[in-house]
Amino acid sequence: MAEYDAQPGRTPPPAPDLSPAQLEADELDLHAGLAGVAGIVSGARGVVEMLGDVAEFAVRAIPCVDGAGVTLVHPSDGPPRIETWSVTADFIRQIDTVQYDELREGPCITCMQSQRPAVSGSLGSDYRWPRFGGRVARMGVHSVLALPLMVGDQVIGAINAYAHARDAFTEHAVKLGAEFAAPAAVAVYNAHLLDQARERTLQLQRALDSRAVIDQAIGIVRSRSGDDAHAAFERLTRISQNENTKLHVVAERLVEEAARRARARHR
Repeated sequence: MAEYDAQPGRTPPPAPDLSPAQLEADELDLHAGLAGVAGIVSGARGVVEMLGDVAEFAVRAIPCVDGAGVTLVHPSDGPPRIETWSVTADFIRQIDTVQYDELREGPCITCMQSQRPAVSGSLGSDYRWPRFGGRVARMGVHSVLALPLMVGDQVIGAINAYAHARDAFTEHAVKLGAEFAAPAAVAVYNAHLLDQARERTLQLQRALDSRAVIDQAIGIVRSRSGDDAHAAFERLTRISQNENTKLHVVAERLVEEAARRARARHR
């Protein structure tokens, strides 16, 4: 059984008296969720869509979930920035706004700090999050299972599963959730790495495109002025500074002007 942090002062709900058929059904749902996560591959789909799949698979894999979300941690110079990436229901996004943006307290933050699942069966009376719990309970949401997403010793985010009923998540649900979270963390990590790699590739391509245009503009200035490459670049830089315009924009304008003149001469 995975270790987890239960709600202090509240007796955990008893283990459900599940029939063999129900146990088998839960195992099948878990394996279907795991198979779905394992089948997530890179391609034309963006990271948000891929993480949306992870959230949907979590709803299937964990019993009694009414809605789930996937959250990622972004390292920064100050405190790590927590951001919701995908949710299966609008009320999850409302909860996450309260937790991350307004109050900065709640089960997701706690589970990522402790690196252990956090469970609550009555959020309105859970003194770990006195402001958050009351707000969410007034939304009609009373149970939460927050699962840290771990890759090695690094916390990369969390899966947050919520239910309207009280005491929705028993140890059985926690066990299934922990089994799902381990491979899901790898899928989320890979999806995030893919998104970062795509963004770096686009940035590099934009830089290369800008460099090519600047080189063309330098050639045009040299042909008109007789300057060497360094002096021509300095001319472009001064124009950029004087007009408070990015250098590549100045270069593009100069290249387009030269092209218009060439077309006019041909006509």
